[in-house]
Amino acid sequence: MTEHQDRADAVASLPFVGIHVVCVLALWTGVSVAAAAACAISYVVRMFGITAGYHRYFSNISFKTGRVFQFVLAWTGACAAQKGPLWWASHHRHHHAAADREDDVHSPLRRGFWWSHVGWILSRRYSETDITLVRSLARYRELQWIDRHCLVPPSLFAIGLFASGEALRRWAPASGANGPQLLVWGFFVSTVLLYHATFSVNSLAHVYGTRRFPTADGSRNNIWVALITLGEGWHNNHHFAPASERQGFLWWELDVTHVALVALSWVGLVWDLRRPPQRSASIRPLSTSPVCANRDKGAHL
Repeated sequence: MTEHQDRADAVASLPFVGIHVVCVLALWTGVSVAAAAACAISYVVRMFGITAGYHRYFSNISFKTGRVFQFVLAWTGACAAQKGPLWWASHHRHHHAAADREDDVHSPLRRGFWWSHVGWILSRRYSETDITLVRSLARYRELQWIDRHCLVPPSLFAIGLFASGEALRRWAPASGANGPQLLVWGFFVSTVLLYHATFSVNSLAHVYGTRRFPTADGSRNNIWVALITLGEGWHNNHHFAPASERQGFLWWELDVTHVALVALSWVGLVWDLRRPPQRSASIRPLSTSPVCANRDKGAHL
């Protein structure tokens, strides 16, 4: 890696930085019940687009669906403003192929917290999509379109929130909501929360938590990360069985994305949800400490 390639791209970083700065406007818009609800709902819905769509479907093909719902997952994930589904899946597949080794895209064990959390996203090195890693997905023109025009879904989503707020201001003034308020809370604040919750899987779930399986990386199960990402924090489980749709293997490992996908399977929107290996439930944790940040050899088996 060269210092030049890994340096943050100032121009490309402006939207990311700008989204954070705009959140300050919440002090001016104030907050209402409607704005708080918009923030929470848009967070959960778009997080599901990332966890079920970008991660478990596009990156790991852990269940099947039809072309229409595939598009819905891609559009919902893109609304989180984390680039397109092909970009996201290609980099995630590369991560699994080289997890916590020198070529890993975002290993905190190799490059530190800042790089794994956000530095790699802002660098020039990883701005392009490696189509060779996602050929089966790239044959769908609609996915290619979303990947090329990844700012369209979040832009339309933001416009919809503003319009909804203005509608409330006009027809339900008692709500105290308005366009700028729902835009700031429903889009900007929610998006920043989404960013750092998603990024915590890369930066925290390879350093802090427990290890049930001796995977060839530092992946760990972290209940706190699992709670804010609808189940993605069971990361050691995931690296042990990447093709498993369910990431919380045990009954107490809350995996909201899995629960939602099971519900969707009941109405036929998804099917063939791939299960964890049967033997996984009987394996006892290698580390029982809730926080285990040591980087010993056991983390790199």
